[in-house]
Amino acid sequence: MPTANAREQMIEQQVRAWEVLDGRVLEIFRKVPREHFVPAEHRYLAFADLEVPLPHGQHMLRPSVAGRLLQALALTGTERVLEIGAGSGFLTACLAAVSAHVESIEIFPELAALAQSNLASLSVGNTQILTADALRRAATDTTKRYGAIAVTGSLPIPDERFQRQLEIGGRLFIIVGEAPVMAARLVRRTAENAWTSESLFETVVDPLINARRPPEFTF
Repeated sequence: MPTANAREQMIEQQVRAWEVLDGRVLEIFRKVPREHFVPAEHRYLAFADLEVPLPHGQHMLRPSVAGRLLQALALTGTERVLEIGAGSGFLTACLAAVSAHVESIEIFPELAALAQSNLASLSVGNTQILTADALRRAATDTTKRYGAIAVTGSLPIPDERFQRQLEIGGRLFIIVGEAPVMAARLVRRTAENAWTSESLFETVVDPLINARRPPEFTF
């Protein structure tokens, strides 16, 4: 199937079908070439609603989940965005298309370099890829705040470190829980010490490296 047709089929049969109805989000999927961010050996999966494998046991988010994430954050083009987990850079490019600047943190240097290369080859300029442990950085750097934060991995148990990096009025997309059931949530900071949380949908994605886990039950 020609690439343009395969892309449109992905948008209509996977992304839109999963309640992504925001026209701006659908247009992002038309303009950002997902196949460019898929490793060559998995290029045939570029438009499938699957988690495409990446190095170090990581995966690209399914197109439907990426679409719901973008729709939930409802970016206006003025926000400074923090992304946790750059992967190959596809979601970074999508976020960059509707924000002022995207700062993306990737724990694996190989993936950070891959994302940077993919973004540079498409001349996506309003991004910065950093190699770091985002959880550790969130605990130590309490000065930076963002209009939106997208966490691409899951947290087995709730962790407030990321929501404290939001500006007042900022939004955080985060997935909490353990397989087989995880809940995607949209957290809004409404005041200096107040947040709201809305449950969006259920899914399963890779947990963040070094995320806190529930204590193991022992007899």
